[in-house]
Amino acid sequence: MKLYGYWRSSSAWRVRIALLYKGVPWENHPVHLVRDGGEQHSAAYKAINPMAEVPTLELDVGGRVQRLSQSLAILRYLEAVAPVPPLVPAEPFAAARAWQLAEMVNAGTQPLQNSAVLRRVKEQLGGDEQAWARHFIARGLVALEAVAAESAGAFLVADSASVADVCLIPQLYNARRFGVDLGAYPTLTRVEGRCLQIPAFVDSHPDRQPDAPAPEKLA
Repeated sequence: MKLYGYWRSSSAWRVRIALLYKGVPWENHPVHLVRDGGEQHSAAYKAINPMAEVPTLELDVGGRVQRLSQSLAILRYLEAVAPVPPLVPAEPFAAARAWQLAEMVNAGTQPLQNSAVLRRVKEQLGGDEQAWARHFIARGLVALEAVAAESAGAFLVADSASVADVCLIPQLYNARRFGVDLGAYPTLTRVEGRCLQIPAFVDSHPDRQPDAPAPEKLA
């Protein structure tokens, strides 16, 4: 498998967590989202992903190269082909709750603070992109905290890591980047602490990626 991603992309980070958690071998193929206007906009990369986004997972299916994009679609694929250890609970309601929490981040929060949106807010609309990001991140985290409080154990859904936690960790990283005070989200930060005891969540961190700028890498 090849993963086209960017060190600080929260969507690519989700996939890295899942690959490492499940022990699936993969090759890293960086796509720099900023340099020279963004490599994702090149004709070569658009032939791989017409949305000009990361992540893209490239794999061999029956001797034919196939590609998947959109992080949650990739997570569903990985859960199907590498079900152990699971990232989706077996019980139907718990499974649905895990996907609900994941989508609250994936669809309801992260898209409103991604780089393309923030560039438009700043350059085309003349707005304060930092304030915009903080507003929508906090809005999402308030809702996530309320729903997670109903289902959380050691993790967001009961006592096993799930796709909900895979989406939570990158979003809290983004919250800190934009200066959001996390003091109002005790359930989320408690679960974050538990996740960060798991090697897959630690080793997938942006600063540990080969394409991270050298000064930002961890010692």
